[in-house]
Amino acid sequence: MIDVVLVDDHQLVRSGIRRILDEAEGIQVIAEAASGEEALKLVREHHPTVVLMDVNMPGIGGLEATRKLLRIDENLKIIALTVHVDEPYPSRLLEAGAAGYLTKGCDEQEIIGAIRAVARGERYIGADIARQMALSNLNGNSRNPFDKLSQREVQVMMMITQGVKVQEISDTLCLSPKTVSTYRYRLYEKLGVQNDVELTHLAIRHDMIDQLR
Repeated sequence: MIDVVLVDDHQLVRSGIRRILDEAEGIQVIAEAASGEEALKLVREHHPTVVLMDVNMPGIGGLEATRKLLRIDENLKIIALTVHVDEPYPSRLLEAGAAGYLTKGCDEQEIIGAIRAVARGERYIGADIARQMALSNLNGNSRNPFDKLSQREVQVMMMITQGVKVQEISDTLCLSPKTVSTYRYRLYEKLGVQNDVELTHLAIRHDMIDQLR
């Protein structure tokens, strides 16, 4: 039996995915979480085989949650389930240790197939995502300015655009407030923006965050 923890801040999304997985042979959902922080607690308690997790959540978000979850259990299989197809999201999550990457537009059988594949020790990347990654590599110079950011810069950027305060970012990422401020101004310089509002608008334009969150 493949034990799964679902992580998404939308109850409706979790309920829909749970219905799909409850009907799949050999898969059971043992817990649900609404945030990365809650996922850390549940993984410690339940020791699942697979975590199926949204990328763009309040708090630490999917990228940092992936890092922290794998520190708890290096054998844990994490599948990112997201609306984001374009780089740098797929590469960042895979570099952080995710075993799979799916978009929320995939069908039911693909979710089930991905869970079974990663449980066998394989990697699974949705066809639409693999195509985008291949095109990005072929094009060489990506048109997405966020591709030039490091993983840590992406993490800080995501939290800034969610309105998280410097001290909270500092506590979550184990950085000093001064270092967080340094990252903020480095982001401004790399992305050619002047403030958090411009940073957020740029992130929305490049589908890095959901405008409605």
